[in-house]
Amino acid sequence: MAGSSGGGSSGGKKKARIEIIPLIDVIFFLLATFVLFTLALNKSEGLSGVALPKTETGETRDPSGSVTITVTAEGTIGWNKDPVTLDEFLVRLKSYHLSNPDGKILINGDDNAFFSQAIYVFDEVRKAGFQRVLVETRVLPPGSA
Repeated sequence: MAGSSGGGSSGGKKKARIEIIPLIDVIFFLLATFVLFTLALNKSEGLSGVALPKTETGETRDPSGSVTITVTAEGTIGWNKDPVTLDEFLVRLKSYHLSNPDGKILINGDDNAFFSQAIYVFDEVRKAGFQRVLVETRVLPPGSA
């Protein structure tokens, strides 16, 4: 039979098949990419597990070229992501001021931290000579208060 396709089907057109396995692979790749980018967006350089106070008037910050000092609910202090003692905090603060006199300091404190602890950190930062000191908060979307 001339022109025969050799297949068992008669009548012409082949049915299109949707391959589900490559589709699942693409969906998982997109999901993993989305999760990784979302996790990379936050990112205070402070200690993890600190619940920042909420404000409506806060502004987004640029953490580049700055040091984040964290005051936790338990009263401990963190330098970027490292928990430090009070003595080590003062040494690092003075060392940072010597290497970067115009540096920027971000202070973030847990919502349940004592106010006096945050004021102590703020005071020590100002005594070290820093003029650019910012208090980090979580900015609420308008109308969500």
